[in-house]
Amino acid sequence: MRQRYRRQSPKKLPRGVIQGYRSGLEKINQDRLEALGIEYLYEHYKIPFLEPAKQRHYTPDFFLPNGIIIETKGRFLSKDRIKHLLVKEQHPNLEIRFVFSRAASPIYKRSKTTNAAWCQKYGFRWAEKLIPTMWVLERPNEVWLNALQSIVS
Repeated sequence: MRQRYRRQSPKKLPRGVIQGYRSGLEKINQDRLEALGIEYLYEHYKIPFLEPAKQRHYTPDFFLPNGIIIETKGRFLSKDRIKHLLVKEQHPNLEIRFVFSRAASPIYKRSKTTNAAWCQKYGFRWAEKLIPTMWVLERPNEVWLNALQSIVS
C-alpha cells in the first residue's frame, strides 16, 4: 500500500529574520532605538568567554553608547543561561541587560522560576518586549565603557 504524504507548506519566517535579524523581537527593538534617535551597534563585537575546556564567543544583540549591552530573548534556554553566567563571571564590569518577549515564561516546562526571576536571582536587569527609554537615556558609565573597550581592542 502506498503511503500518502501531506505536502508541507514552507515555514513562514518572522519579519525580523527576513530583514537580517535572528528574531522579530530584535527587529522591534532596533525600530525602537531608531525611533528614539539612539545610535547603536547591532551584533558588532564578540565577547570572549571560556566554557570549561572550550574557548567561546558571545555576540550580544545591541551595544548602546552608554555602555549597556542589550540581549533580546524569546526562548531562554539552559545553554543561554549557562553562557550568561559564565560571561558575567569572566567580565563582571559589563552591563548586560535582557529584553524578553515574555518575562513571565518559565525557564523550562513546569519550572516555577520565570525568566524575570532568574535575572533577579543572578543580578541582571530585565524588561519585557521593548528596551526601556530609561536604559537608553542613562548616562554613560566609564566602568562599563572601559570593560567594553578592553574586549574590543
